[in-house]
Amino acid sequence: MLAKRMSLLSGSVTAAAREAAKVAAAAGREIIDLAAGEVIIAPPRSVRDGAIAAIEDGVNRYTDSIGLAPLRTAVAKKLAAETGVPWTMDNIVITAGAKQGLLDAAFAILDPGDEVIIFRPCWPTFPSQVLLAGATPVFVDARAPTYTPEIKDIRAAVTPRTKAIIINSPNNPTGAVYNRATLQAIGDLANNYELWIISDECYSNFVFNGDSHQSIVTAHPGIRSRTILVNAFSKELAITGWRLGYFAAPAEIVSAAKKLQSHTTSNANVIAQHAILHHLSVTDGSFEREMHQRLVKARADGLSLLSKLENVPTPRADGAFFFYLDMSALLTSLPSDSAVRTTDDIARLLLEETGVGSVAGGTFGDPNGLRLSFGAPPDLLIPALGKVVNMLNSLNARRAAA
Repeated sequence: MLAKRMSLLSGSVTAAAREAAKVAAAAGREIIDLAAGEVIIAPPRSVRDGAIAAIEDGVNRYTDSIGLAPLRTAVAKKLAAETGVPWTMDNIVITAGAKQGLLDAAFAILDPGDEVIIFRPCWPTFPSQVLLAGATPVFVDARAPTYTPEIKDIRAAVTPRTKAIIINSPNNPTGAVYNRATLQAIGDLANNYELWIISDECYSNFVFNGDSHQSIVTAHPGIRSRTILVNAFSKELAITGWRLGYFAAPAEIVSAAKKLQSHTTSNANVIAQHAILHHLSVTDGSFEREMHQRLVKARADGLSLLSKLENVPTPRADGAFFFYLDMSALLTSLPSDSAVRTTDDIARLLLEETGVGSVAGGTFGDPNGLRLSFGAPPDLLIPALGKVVNMLNSLNARRAAA
């Protein structure tokens, strides 16, 4: 059974793109990676100092399987300030990145035969982990240009087997940010059908539409007892490789995660735990604000360039740090005998002709999308986007010449 489940899993989001980029780089080509799901910047000094101090102090022992108590307390305090909802260390689990938190959640609440509603386009880890738990992903399409799901479509997907809804706002890959009304409606629906909410809020620091991030437990406090709120330090502190995440949940989920993690990772990396604990104890938030400002400028400059695209709408990019292009009109307009028929073809052409890495929407269950990160270094991002615009507009010229 496990072997069958494994055969159904998708690969890493950027694995294929990065492998192609490696091949091109090995051939001596200069590659600009806009496929990466991370901001390319050094982590804050406080995080590095905390890690160095822990190493120098000889820290090397196991921690509680769900994390250091002082760190869990600090995360609870941080989360309470961000959501306006009180949390204690008893609600917090420290994980080896958000992926472990999501997997803990799936194993804690799902049984074989259960169904989980997932909004598509989606991060492929969501359906993959649902399958690992023996359950079935049920997709609800969130359509361009807002990529926000319709409540009537979610309701229509509910069956007697539905156990949970996974939400991800700000969204990877689309950059959609769900407003308060949408979150309240999803919360009402979950309460009415007694469903769990798994809320991936890993991009909560990256909202660019003039609002601040709104957690579902803030918009709908009544759903808190049925919510597993997953987050990580990976994005907001630029430490994706350190693998340190967390989730907040009711006591029974925390208890289940404690057992599960004791038999999987034992605990999240102890040096990373001490590094983040130190950061939380001394930070004034300046690193996070400076990163946000860098991304605000990158987004504005990028949108200005992307507005020059022909037959491709300028993306909204309200949150996360991705430009998600809707290529449907461009693809439809190309001749039937064109060598470019899919976004996979476009991603391949971008790499081959411009040296720019991207992620085709098929990775996210959307044949019409193309994801570009604006977390790349600014001196590389703008030239890369210029190349993207020129190449995509050249497809229009090729069409006209056909």
